[in-house]
Amino acid sequence: MYDRILVLIDGSAASEAGLSEGLRLARLSGGRMRVMHFVDDLPFIPAARAHGTPAYEPTAPAHARGAVFLERARARAARAGVEVDTVMVEGVGARLADFVNQQVETWKAEIVVLGTQGRRGLGNVLLGGDAEDVIRHVRVPALLVHWETDPPSTDRALATERTVAVAAVD
Repeated sequence: MYDRILVLIDGSAASEAGLSEGLRLARLSGGRMRVMHFVDDLPFIPAARAHGTPAYEPTAPAHARGAVFLERARARAARAGVEVDTVMVEGVGARLADFVNQQVETWKAEIVVLGTQGRRGLGNVLLGGDAEDVIRHVRVPALLVHWETDPPSTDRALATERTVAVAAVD
């Protein structure tokens, strides 16, 4: 089936559901996973660095949260007996789909798995359509896992990961 499964996470309940499905697919196929978290570095950061190091790095909290998300995903995969590695991808104002395709190409992923909140209409326009953009532009098959309810905030997702994982997987 699939030997190399790329799973995208962002700490939301929807991405937890995607991770759960990626784990299930990896267990069924005997495949391995790469879990990717994307941090969009703000466009003004390089300009600020050109004039000296800023006293405060505005993206530091995003990187710290991403590291926590990736470590939790790694631990879940280890508990499930799935071979996994993690990667935090950083970019400046680029599309997530471009970074996903870079990972697909360099890691030779055969499928991409990601969760979605299923926003449509104005919600999709205002909050972005990363999942839609990825599935339209990724160069391998994509498995979209729809999360039915409104996900908790990122901080609450961290606090309730076990509940979400049990509801989504087991």
